[in-house]
Formats: sequence, C-alpha cells, structure tokens
Amino acid sequence: MHFVDAKHLLTGSGGHYGMNIYRGCTHGCIYCDSRSRCYQFTHLFEDVEVKRNAPQLLDSELRSKRKRCMIGTGSMSDPYMHCEEQLRLTRQCLEIILKHGFGAAVQTKSDRILQDIDLLEEINKSSRCVVQMTLTTYDDELCGIVEPNVCSTRQRIQVLEKMRERGIPTVVWLTPILPFINDTESNIMPILRECARVGVRGIICFDMGLTLREGDREYYYAALDRHFPGLKQQYIERYGNAYEVLSPNAEALMRLFRSFCQKNGILSLPDECFAFLHAFPDKYEQIDLFSADAGKN
Repeated sequence: MHFVDAKHLLTGSGGHYGMNIYRGCTHGCIYCDSRSRCYQFTHLFEDVEVKRNAPQLLDSELRSKRKRCMIGTGSMSDPYMHCEEQLRLTRQCLEIILKHGFGAAVQTKSDRILQDIDLLEEINKSSRCVVQMTLTTYDDELCGIVEPNVCSTRQRIQVLEKMRERGIPTVVWLTPILPFINDTESNIMPILRECARVGVRGIICFDMGLTLREGDREYYYAALDRHFPGLKQQYIERYGNAYEVLSPNAEALMRLFRSFCQKNGILSLPDECFAFLHAFPDKYEQIDLFSADAGKN
C-alpha cells in the first residue's frame, strides 16, 4: 500500500454522498470491475492507495453540509480490506459520521465489519445505518476461487445475522453472476433462502450476468484459464468483446429471483433498494412501511 493526501473525499450532492477511503483492493475477486482501465489507475490494483487524511477531510466536509443525509462507502473499494485491520481509517470516518449526526450505508464482502458493529449500532440508533453485503457464490469452495482473499459466503451470512440481532437493516448485492460458473438455480436459491432467513430488507440484482471492460476482461480471462480451462474460449465465442455478459439462464433465474423476493417481502427492484439505502430518517419510515407491505400482494 502507499499513502496520499487527498484534496477532497465526498462525492455526490443533495440527498446522499459517497466516499472511498481506499483505492484498489486486495480481495482478489476475479471479476472486479474496479480494475477496468476507465478508472485510470496509475498504480497496481493490489498496491492500495490510502487516503491518509480521509478522517480530517470528512470532518471538514460534513461541517459544511446544511442537511444531514446518508454517507455511503464501499462502491469502488472495500472499506474492510486487509489494510483496515491496521489503519482503522474506516472506523475513524464512522466515528465522524456519528459525531455529526449523519447516517452510514456501508458496502463490504468482509467480516472485518464486525469489529465496528458497536459503532454501527450507535449510528443506527442516533440516525440510520444500513450494511450491504455482497453474496455471489453459495458453495464456499467455489467462493474461494471466485473471491479468493476474503471471507466465505457462510461467514458473510453470519455477519448479516449479527446485524439483524443489533437491529441494523441489511441489503445484499447478488452480483455478479458468472455465466457457466455460478449461474444455476442450485446456487441462487440457497442464497435467497438465507437472505430471507436473516431478514435482509432488499437484494440488488441488475441481471444474472456480469460486465467486462478493458482491464477487467483480461484479468477475468486469465483467472478462467487458471481455474476453468477452456471456458475463456466459450466466452469469446459467445460474447466477443461485449460489455454486458448475461447468463444463458438469465431470464429463468430472474423470474425465480423476483418471485422469491415478492413472496418474502424483500425489495428487489434496484430503484427501490437504492431509495431504501439513501433514505434518511423521515423518508426512511415511509420506505420501511412500503417494504413491509411488499409481501402482501
């Protein structure tokens, strides 16, 4: 990792803001879109760029905001990758969010988030907190290939369970689904059943597939050669250089997904899930009621 002094931290405007404390990642997920060249990395992706002044920037920027809202983190770089164990910058930023009375929407794949569960609970009690967890592969052995340097799906489900025990709402990202790897009913349905069991409020799934861009595609194909010999050629023949790479089973799997969510009162439309994530207390109550009614149709 290497350190930089950033000029600003928050992005967005109006109803919610986002922040990335780190740039790059050490989780090694074979499909990671953040590797794409369009993001203009000037360093190796695993050589994580650390915005060492992130807490100071956040404190200053939140002081200038007239209206409190949700602050999201984790969209481009996981806030609980390995270096957070030592640096604790995410925790410092959460403490600042709590101090200023803002809300937090934290997205991760790591059970390191449990180190901050007391703080997340405090934020949720004083304003609002939502924890988002990515689940793609129910089988832990396959998960170790697809997402090699991060905790197992089973451990992530345990995180969701512990969040529910603390009254912290959760949303799952069921994405990406990799054609010919984890795009099966036998993979999707156990994940959905676990989401219902632990009381997930919403599941974000744009479609059953993944996206591939320059930089990301090459890394993904190299991983296919290592772990799934012959599959790269199948991708090339079927998808060429397409950006959107949908599973041949996408239509059937999306029907299963939507039907399951409707029956179990789980938000499943991306716009509904994002409205839930971004809503601050007064609007949150309205969306919470809408969510409770969703399973009654």
